[in-house]
Amino acid sequence: MPGRYGDIDYPRVTKLGMLAGATLFVVGLLGELVAPVVFGPLPAWEHTLFFDLEAFGVVLLLLVPFVFGIALPLTE
Repeated sequence: MPGRYGDIDYPRVTKLGMLAGATLFVVGLLGELVAPVVFGPLPAWEHTLFFDLEAFGVVLLLLVPFVFGIALPLTE
């Protein structure tokens, strides 16, 4: 019987969301640190892109456990 929000596998969604957030953060961090060494000076839009990846990764790492690990399972 599906729950209120459908048939969501909360532990799996939480783990995948955390993995996606960590991956975005690491890609952004490595892009900021390694890309200038390998490719030389980066344009401003690439710095912005890498910073946004880091920021979005942190937001996912903070929100996913609370939303899919705590809030939604409690409201079913």
